[in-house]
Amino acid sequence: MKRRALILGGVAAAIVPACTPSKFKRYNGPAVTFVVVNKSQRQMFLLHKDRVLKAYTIDLGFAPIGHKFFEGDGRTPEGVYLIDRRNPNSKFHLSVGISYPNEVDRAAAAALGKSPGGDIFIHGNSEKRKKGQNDWTWGCIAVTDKEIEDIYAMVGDGTPIQINP
Repeated sequence: MKRRALILGGVAAAIVPACTPSKFKRYNGPAVTFVVVNKSQRQMFLLHKDRVLKAYTIDLGFAPIGHKFFEGDGRTPEGVYLIDRRNPNSKFHLSVGISYPNEVDRAAAAALGKSPGGDIFIHGNSEKRKKGQNDWTWGCIAVTDKEIEDIYAMVGDGTPIQINP
């Protein structure tokens, strides 16, 4: 009897991880050609040419009004950037990187005698971190874990992103 329970337990232990859904999804639809973020409306859109494929409600940096000037200011950058990297091991579930800072951003921060910062991402974990606050990141764009799984699958490196006030 013990041996049978041990065997069944081992089989169950082997099967359960295989049934756990992966955070890495596949996407076979139209290519995302542009990402648009409207900070004041807390909205992000994934577009194929001029057609909206997906729309998301977002959280921003803890000081959301205005362009990011330097590291630690809590602002989310504004302007045109590129999706330039991805982090499958993000502490925020998954994340895709935004190419901030650019040359203009570096010059503006230098004029203030500060570092422009970096590591601006679209990432998950929104529902777990915000604790009643709508804007809680250090300058990133946050969505739910399920939403970042879709974004991670749909948006390729090199995709332009326009972040509007």
